[in-house]
Amino acid sequence: MTEAPPTEIPDFWPCTHGPRLPRIALMGEFSAGKSTLVNLMVGANPLPVQVVATQLPPVWMAYGSQPSVIVDLAGNEVPCRLDELNGMSLDDVAFIKFYCEEEILKRCELIDMPGISDPNMASIIWERMMPFADGVVWCSPATQAWRQSEAAVWEGVEAKVQANSILLLTRADMLLTARDKARVITRVKSEADAAFRDILMMSLTQARDAMDNEELWHESGADDFVLAFLSLVEGLASSLEDARVERSDTVLETPRAASIDGECATGHVSADAIVPRRPKLRRSVKVERPASEASTAQSLAFMPKFS
Repeated sequence: MTEAPPTEIPDFWPCTHGPRLPRIALMGEFSAGKSTLVNLMVGANPLPVQVVATQLPPVWMAYGSQPSVIVDLAGNEVPCRLDELNGMSLDDVAFIKFYCEEEILKRCELIDMPGISDPNMASIIWERMMPFADGVVWCSPATQAWRQSEAAVWEGVEAKVQANSILLLTRADMLLTARDKARVITRVKSEADAAFRDILMMSLTQARDAMDNEELWHESGADDFVLAFLSLVEGLASSLEDARVERSDTVLETPRAASIDGECATGHVSADAIVPRRPKLRRSVKVERPASEASTAQSLAFMPKFS
């Protein structure tokens, strides 16, 4: 990352009253599979197929039926038509807020970031959104997994966000044998294990095509990813609630005077206020989930989308 996170709350920071949902950023280099992952998570591509991903600013997906809006750097919201996004200027745009009524968005909000490797898009466009993220799902193609350019960007991400993040190695179907897959996983874990909560491999196209084929869905690696993702979200939600309750009796400063590391005057809890609910364990230690958490995740595991 070329610039440090802002030390003051930006004008477009969305202060909210009361509790909020965890926010998960979807990141990776161009053509790493983020769009396919979004399709799986929300059931459909929220953006028109003719819109090239790298033409867009970050897209913030939340639960609701209201029209989509463009949020500029001053925090102003302007209605937008998704079929008119081609060629839009990014000079004054912070992000697009997109609403849809999908079950996964009742549990968390997703921020689909532009590809970090796009030479035609300044890195500040996604860097300024990082303070919003409580965690990240980083997509990296298994055939070129965890390149030096990816690792260099990840080094600039806050440690608390790293601890609440998943490295997803996509395109697993391009590796022909189980031995090839095992070699890639072993190498990537040796290089990045300490920087992520989980490192998983998945064939997004197999998961997309599984439909009601439970064997194919499981073979794709989707089961493991869904369980890990829902566990992450549930842990973040608990930590957010703990932080909110702890701060409820605190006398706040005047509006917008608090730093980005704390809580804004309307009750917002930033990503930096979240402490992982339990320490990251070495992967040789088996982590037992509470029964309620495991059953909730398992009930949603075999589905062509997360809703």
